[in-house]
Amino acid sequence: MSFEFGIYSLGERITNKHGNILTAQQRIENIIQIGKWADEAGLDVFGIGEHHRSDFVTSSYAMILAALARETTNIKLTSTLSVVSTSDPVRLYEDFSTLDLLSNGRTEIILGRGAFLESFHLFGVSLDDYDAVFEEKLDLFMKLQNDKVTSWVGEFRPPLKNAQISPRALQPKIPMWIGVGGSPESAIRGGHLGLNMALGLLGGMPESVSYLTNLYWQSAREAGHDLSKLKVSVSGHGYIAENSKQAIEEFVPHYNQYNQHFMKDRGIPYNPVLPSQLTPETTANRILAIGSAEDLAEKILYQHELFGHSRFMGQFDMGNQPMVQVEKAIDLLANKVAPIVRNELSK
Repeated sequence: MSFEFGIYSLGERITNKHGNILTAQQRIENIIQIGKWADEAGLDVFGIGEHHRSDFVTSSYAMILAALARETTNIKLTSTLSVVSTSDPVRLYEDFSTLDLLSNGRTEIILGRGAFLESFHLFGVSLDDYDAVFEEKLDLFMKLQNDKVTSWVGEFRPPLKNAQISPRALQPKIPMWIGVGGSPESAIRGGHLGLNMALGLLGGMPESVSYLTNLYWQSAREAGHDLSKLKVSVSGHGYIAENSKQAIEEFVPHYNQYNQHFMKDRGIPYNPVLPSQLTPETTANRILAIGSAEDLAEKILYQHELFGHSRFMGQFDMGNQPMVQVEKAIDLLANKVAPIVRNELSK
């Protein structure tokens, strides 16, 4: 299958180095503009993550994707990710089936438990049921994909009896991915269920996490799934410029700003990194997607040997990265990185 490239936004809204902050409206407009640039550049997929905090604007992420459905032509639109544990699977299916109709069949969905826990308290889901509620709601969403009329009984949601679920998606099934951070159980679950796996990686060395993809492929094989029909995606923080030095210098202040904000929120001290400390991250055997187009292509090819993945997605707008630089990074991903990778894999 062809290797795919995309970008995503989590929609964080934090102060810049001057102490200023975008309005929620402007941040949403920027996300829509980034999605339009991605479509115009010829990228394959654009995603928005779900968050329910005052320092994010993506609590109603499906509505932003719906706006993009009418502003774009070819690019696939996905969540990155949908916190199914604290959502009603019926409402979630209805939202994304409608998005599929609005986008003429360009919708995907990544389901997971999320890196933040605010939605559990907000929607009255107990953390004591963290894993059980995820399994149950994931199971219900999968059933809704198959059944126009659904009967179902679970523990954490009222039962359904001959419920007519509509509208139906334009696609026979909305392509589903399971979001995996560092949990072996999640990787095994995704493979066993025959779902695509979206692997979120933020740093370190790829060899240290290759066991997750090994578990995924092994679980899928043992469950009897056709591996040629399954996909693994790798996503994470990143930025591209004309050369490695420029990429690091333009990325570091926003990387520090982003990390400092969220580390402080969790009560964890954060020491800002210097450009020299990120220089090693441009090499192929490091996960952080930073460097020149050639650097990033080399990273993706190196990881492809380890993971067998067929999609890369980068978060290029983190930490108030200027829009002009985000646009340039999108252009480099689409017109330099993608051709290099696809040409090498075609051999």
